[in-house]
Amino acid sequence: MSSAHQSTSSSLNPEPSTSSSSFSVQDTDSKDDESELELEKKMCEAVGAEEFLDKSGVYMLPYQKQIFLDLVYSDALVVCAKGISYNTVVTNLLRAYCDSANLVLVINAADYEEKYFKSRIDSRHIHESSTNANERQQIYLQGGIQFLTTRILVVDLLKERIPIDLITGIIILRAHQIVESCQEAFALRLYRQKNKTGFIKAFTNAAESFTYGYGHVEKVMRNIFVKELYIWPRFHITVQKSLKPYEPQVVELHIPMTTKMTMIQTHILDIMNYLVKEIKRINRFVDMQEITVENCVTKKFHKILQAQLDSVWHQLSSQTKVLISDLKVMRSLMISAIYSDSVSMFVSMKKYRSSTYANNSSGWVFLDAAEQIFKITKERVYNDKDEFEPELCPKWKALSEILRLEIPNDIKRSIDRRPTILNEPIKVLILCQDSRTCSQLNQYLLQGGERHLFYQAVRNDLTVAKLSEKFQVVQESDADAVRIENAAIYKTKQKPAPEPISLPTVPPKATKPSTSAEPNDKKLFIRDRIAKKKEIEDAELGADDTESAEKNEIFVQDDHVDDDLYRDSYILTMTQSKLNESVDDSFDVTQMADAAFESFAELENLDVTQILNTTTKPIVCIQTFKNYEDGVLSLEHTLNGMDPGYVIMYHSNVTAIRQIETFEAMKRRQPHYRLKVFFLLHAQTVEEQSYLTTLRREKQAFEFLIETKSKMVVPEYQDGKSDDPLLAMQNAIKEDTRKAGGQSTAVKTIPKIIVDMREFRSDLPCLIHKRGIEVVPVTITIGDYILTPDICVERKSISDLIGSLNSGRLYNQCVQMTRHYLKPILLIEFDQNKPFHLQSHYMISGESMSNVDITQKLQLLTICFPKLRIVWSPSPYATAQLFEELKQNRDEPDATTAASFGSSDAKELETIVDKINPTTHDFLMKLPGINSRNIHMLMRRVANMKELLKQTEAELAVILNSEGNAKLLHDILHTAHKPVPSDSAVDKKASYKSKRFGIRK
Repeated sequence: MSSAHQSTSSSLNPEPSTSSSSFSVQDTDSKDDESELELEKKMCEAVGAEEFLDKSGVYMLPYQKQIFLDLVYSDALVVCAKGISYNTVVTNLLRAYCDSANLVLVINAADYEEKYFKSRIDSRHIHESSTNANERQQIYLQGGIQFLTTRILVVDLLKERIPIDLITGIIILRAHQIVESCQEAFALRLYRQKNKTGFIKAFTNAAESFTYGYGHVEKVMRNIFVKELYIWPRFHITVQKSLKPYEPQVVELHIPMTTKMTMIQTHILDIMNYLVKEIKRINRFVDMQEITVENCVTKKFHKILQAQLDSVWHQLSSQTKVLISDLKVMRSLMISAIYSDSVSMFVSMKKYRSSTYANNSSGWVFLDAAEQIFKITKERVYNDKDEFEPELCPKWKALSEILRLEIPNDIKRSIDRRPTILNEPIKVLILCQDSRTCSQLNQYLLQGGERHLFYQAVRNDLTVAKLSEKFQVVQESDADAVRIENAAIYKTKQKPAPEPISLPTVPPKATKPSTSAEPNDKKLFIRDRIAKKKEIEDAELGADDTESAEKNEIFVQDDHVDDDLYRDSYILTMTQSKLNESVDDSFDVTQMADAAFESFAELENLDVTQILNTTTKPIVCIQTFKNYEDGVLSLEHTLNGMDPGYVIMYHSNVTAIRQIETFEAMKRRQPHYRLKVFFLLHAQTVEEQSYLTTLRREKQAFEFLIETKSKMVVPEYQDGKSDDPLLAMQNAIKEDTRKAGGQSTAVKTIPKIIVDMREFRSDLPCLIHKRGIEVVPVTITIGDYILTPDICVERKSISDLIGSLNSGRLYNQCVQMTRHYLKPILLIEFDQNKPFHLQSHYMISGESMSNVDITQKLQLLTICFPKLRIVWSPSPYATAQLFEELKQNRDEPDATTAASFGSSDAKELETIVDKINPTTHDFLMKLPGINSRNIHMLMRRVANMKELLKQTEAELAVILNSEGNAKLLHDILHTAHKPVPSDSAVDKKASYKSKRFGIRK
């Protein structure tokens, strides 16, 4: 590291701030001196930041530079508009502190964000996090930049593996997610308690998230220990001055919808209006102001719905839930009517014309408007003669005209101003909303509209008895090709093959065979992508919270069954006819109208820049606004790598528009060298209304934040760098005792609770620590929380309770707790957003279970274990308060003793836990005769299940160190078990207990 860089890094390090709680009377001169020193200090820091930017050679837009300078000497929360990216600011902050003398932690970053920042920072000072605790401790001492998951960070902070006083600062991404009970807030509290000088800088671009709830932005700022709030909307004067001089050339094309599409849209809106009125009529005393037809057609409708109804979901009637589900269906049909082709829309409507769906819906299918929708969608596919003649999408024709006419004409007009334009490769970027549309446009350009619609009909098993004259270009061989392709694609799904279609004999025509890219069947579903990093960490544990499947159906966005068959991007090239091809393989722009599109199937795995280097032909890249691998940064990556001359916005997206503006402003090109953007928009339709509603909601959110900031009261101690006087007063009241006769004051000890390492995925450890109780993370095999030497608590959510009762695991846990602790407790914890009582029915892992079954099993449990106490808690907050009350005037637990229970060697146990397969471990624990005392020995001595089945009962007795356990395990593996009918009620009860808890008579 150069000395210049080191001096810059040190100049950006924050200095210890003066405690605001301690105030002493000083004369006027000393006050003036302090203010002058403070002003001089800030000026020096600002000058140092300016010098760093100049030396780094990185160009930043004026608003980005201002954000960077604001954050150099102050801890703050930065709220940016969507598309007004803060990534450049964060990158330069990391570069400024990228030195072995600093230790900067980045938390709450997605995988693609972590990859993005690492690629732009000096790799010498970026250290990968290790799964081994000792290795992580050594990595922390090396300094530099650390990207950590919050769960690991919390445990390391509690165990003091990380030098807290040496941390330079913490950078938080997506700060709107930081609530009081989350792990990020826990880590920041631990950090600020022992480090009063380090910085905390938070970023987010979800302004609308702060409009939900009461005082959300104040709570977030309090949770992340910052006092400053910087708001950067799109209408900020600095942002406007940064982007206005370099605006790209924009051509907005209003594409009228067909008459039948307009009629379908009208009828869907009528049904939506009916459903909204019904919801508000049934729930007059519930706040339903956000449930409007206008919000129903927006992209974030499911999030609006969740924010509005999550807290009262358990209070809604079943009829209301069905109505909300039908609203989601109507929104899906609206999207299909506008974005999908006529065949796909007809296929979607067929699903809702069944008696099964009609009986389970709210009855919208019986409305006259619904009948008209069914009728019109069929008329869009079949004509009056019942011939197959589907309606083409209006935007398809406009897209072809742009590619074949508008772009060549624009190039011809630009020859005078750009003489070299004919020698430059033509690069066109088409942006759309989802992977389905991306695949649709790819197939349309390769095959043509008629053939693509016919292929869609064959894939979806529609009846095609006769083709109209317009579709005579389709050959019978095309149908055979589709059947072969379907067999390959849907083989894994075991989808029945379509019935043979008899096509009319058509004279063969000279048609060019189309080439389509193979679908990527390795994509994951959206539900499987949520919190992927946390799922990898928590693979050894089951789900910790009960989530209603019905509620997920309402709140989660539409997940098409075959979305994994489509890719997020396709690359095509334009090829001239062989008569017009030149010898030097150059492309004649004047012949683009007659050129054909070909796929780059052989170069699918190459990067865009590599593809550009392999050909001089026009390149057309079709891409979604964001993908799974790079998120919203995928568009920025494509723009920088491809540098297109033309961008076609097939769908409207606020974030993408602003990303294009920022990209062009960073280039700082002359007007005739800037990229040209074509907007394809259905004017005066739901598509336009949805776009305008998104802009309006964002503007209102920023106006709300600006008003909130003007009225916000921020205490001086909120940054955590000084003691909270209210908290100090409360502690003084707690310590105050009756002191009479000169009695000496007892030394106050901080209460502590031993917490199992696997419990740090829940909110409870954070809430316990917030109540002033020390949390000691230990890997323990008996219980989840050790309150005192006598009190052991096993915490169960409803889903975990049902699973443990069914598998018999809870019985074994109770056996161990009663064996080692005098007061074992079973804590049944409910979700605070759900009713505090057992519901009539639960659906867990596809198994139905009633509250009567749960009650009966708990009764049997208390009969078997008289010392066991069952505690019901409505929320984690109530649990934390309960733990505090149970610990009053009691001895503190010992971590070494707690870890030794259930294992002869605690260190050996930690090593085993790190090496075992959690799936195999959980499966074996469900077998009779296997418990926490012998499972590790069994997994060490037996390699796999096949070898386990070969073990004799005598060999199992040696491994398990128990003949009784060996007999139980051997019988369950080798003996066929059938239910035995019993005559007496006593036999029934005993059989029921033995079946549920794995007890043999």
